[in-house]
Amino acid sequence: MQAAGPALQGLVQGLQGQKVAVLGHMRPDGDCIGSQVALCRILLAAGIDTLCVNRDRVPLNMVSYTQGLTFLTGDQYVPDGRVAVAVDCADASRIGPDLLDKFGGKLWGNIDHHASNPGYALHNIVVKTAAATCHVLAYGALRQNLGCDTATAKALHLGIVTDTGRFSYASATAEVFALAAELIERGANPAETNFLVFEHESRGKLELTKRFLNSIQFHEDGKICSGELTQADYAATGTTKEDKEGLVEFPRSVEGVEIAVLMEEGRDGVRGSLRGRDPRLRLDLLAGKLNGGGHVLAAGFNMLGCTLAKDRVRILGIVAEHYRQHTAQ
Repeated sequence: MQAAGPALQGLVQGLQGQKVAVLGHMRPDGDCIGSQVALCRILLAAGIDTLCVNRDRVPLNMVSYTQGLTFLTGDQYVPDGRVAVAVDCADASRIGPDLLDKFGGKLWGNIDHHASNPGYALHNIVVKTAAATCHVLAYGALRQNLGCDTATAKALHLGIVTDTGRFSYASATAEVFALAAELIERGANPAETNFLVFEHESRGKLELTKRFLNSIQFHEDGKICSGELTQADYAATGTTKEDKEGLVEFPRSVEGVEIAVLMEEGRDGVRGSLRGRDPRLRLDLLAGKLNGGGHVLAAGFNMLGCTLAKDRVRILGIVAEHYRQHTAQ
């Protein structure tokens, strides 16, 4: 982490005179949006022409964090000679192939904290022990005096809060709390963040939650717990894929469950979320077996061309086999 500060400062200096697009991952979460907002504001403060682009739109409960910035979806962005810096993307594929193609498949920078990140850009700032990408950016911005006004502090706080499970995961170390305190001193508002992100749900989200909970099944004598969502579930509840955020924590919270799985069937395949408690289970490696990646205790996968009816058993079989292998060690 100590090297992240000078590296971030060097990245800002290296971008002087260029136009920049800060890219996040598909279906962005709090750490993604927080990182994009924070880096964009840091670069703008340094006089660098910067905007943000995601394949998908900003979740509605996070739109307020983007005020005053240009946020475009992938189909809105027209290539205009910008260099791309990715944040919170475990690998380049998380950006989305269509959007990545608009930059010739090349990334100038990569700022991240995922354990599976291979360092895919020209300039990489990857701290695999960090609690969030916003943790990396907050450390760099605060220690190098790169500019952290109230809006930037709120964005950085958003990313840290969401990726630490509201400071409930093992990644919430004393250093993380100290950085959060500095961000609060600069204007971050924990009560506001908690309300906007966690306590501002629609009735449709509640109905979607009911459907997910009704689908839950246990496997491997209760060590694995899975639940499902379909396009029909979203249509019936008037919700979107953004509304599934946090649902995988329900099976994760059940006593005895060591791997929680959320499987979501879309038009192009089955996407999933994985959550666990024991780092020995290496969910990042499990996700890799399912065309995904992520953290040791939290990861995601994307099985293109699959359906729940045809591939549910196979996907859960891969999860179960991975569990057996890693508990036998």
